[in-house]
Amino acid sequence: MSNTDVSKCPSNPFPEYAFIGRSNVGKSSLINMLTGRKGLAMTSATPGKTMLINHFLINKNWYIVDLPGYGYAKRNVKGQEQIKRIIQSYILCRQQMTCLFVLIDSRHEPQAIDLAFIEWLGENNVPFALVFTKADKLKTGQLNANVRQYLDKLLEQWEELPPYFVTSSENRTGREELLAYIEKINKELKDN
Repeated sequence: MSNTDVSKCPSNPFPEYAFIGRSNVGKSSLINMLTGRKGLAMTSATPGKTMLINHFLINKNWYIVDLPGYGYAKRNVKGQEQIKRIIQSYILCRQQMTCLFVLIDSRHEPQAIDLAFIEWLGENNVPFALVFTKADKLKTGQLNANVRQYLDKLLEQWEELPPYFVTSSENRTGREELLAYIEKINKELKDN
């Protein structure tokens, strides 16, 4: 199911795990890797393609939600405002949203736009985890240094770090850990 209006999202009470990040961070590739379905979420070489809230039902008991990317500068002001409204209304108003996975390109140093978004999540008490993508593009030492740099930057503002995962859609790194984390939350929700 795809739409731009939170009120039109699926009405059932299943937990939703939403994925968001800057344009071209590898969101669709990660969703396809997690589900094992190559063309489920549409991938594109053109940043900023996702303009809708896309729900994918998993095992008939939870959803992966593909949200539009943020911070795509080539979109006009009206388009940027529309995306911001879609993202904020989903994140702040959707009761089924169980965890927001914020995707970070592991190849780059901490970006102001990501840090500001993470800060906004904290201010609004949104449950989230970080997912460092494109791990296969770096040597292990550089990858670890980049992730550490990001976490150290967060510790300047945060007392406690959110859960984080290191992934590669190319070689399926992090797939089992991410799915196990979602399964753990689903089990906790069922037990309560």
